[in-house]
Amino acid sequence: MKILAIETATEACSAALLISDESGQSQKIYVRFQHAPRAHTQLILPMLDEVLAEAGIELSEVDAIAFGRGPGAFTGLRIASGVAQGIALSVNKPVIPVSTLATLAQSVVDKLDDAQSIMVALDARMNEVYWAEFVLKQERLALQGEEQVSNAKILLESVNEKQKTIAIGNGWEAYLSDLPTNIIQIKDTFPSAKHVAQLALPLLLSGKSLPPEEAQPVYIRNNVAKKSATK
Repeated sequence: MKILAIETATEACSAALLISDESGQSQKIYVRFQHAPRAHTQLILPMLDEVLAEAGIELSEVDAIAFGRGPGAFTGLRIASGVAQGIALSVNKPVIPVSTLATLAQSVVDKLDDAQSIMVALDARMNEVYWAEFVLKQERLALQGEEQVSNAKILLESVNEKQKTIAIGNGWEAYLSDLPTNIIQIKDTFPSAKHVAQLALPLLLSGKSLPPEEAQPVYIRNNVAKKSATK
């Protein structure tokens, strides 16, 4: 199984190629990652070419195109979904949208030894954050409730004070400080196409890919276009 992945929802831009056996147990991942605000359109296509070249794989050999579908920066989500759709159409392959919040959570699943949940928060501007809670069930991430956008204080109030929690994402860094001792904050971490690919693999194996025409971003905030235009 071969998955080409794209992630441009934040200041970071990345591409990845995951190659696994049909069980998904044996994996090799090729990654390009760069923190480069406002340079995603210049970087993403060369990055995709580089991971394919490094693996010695032709684009036509890829089984699916995965992308970070949001929530996140309006322009970044449009880039990811548009590039994924265009590539998928060019080689007649399906797409796999992956939550940007889940992607960040996936990056810290190996740190769950003494924590019971992961609270992910991305800066949504105007003192608001996109956020969600995840736990690990049967070695896979499970979303608790729904992904949402709210005032940052509501995020903090949603944390269970009686359990250890990992906090990750720039939403925590932008608006929240002096966190309770049960919250373990991981700073300076951005979503990566590596984890987009890892989350996309079980979806591909279970037949949950989509036709290229359905490659759509998820904004959560209904009036995101209007607000983005005023920034």
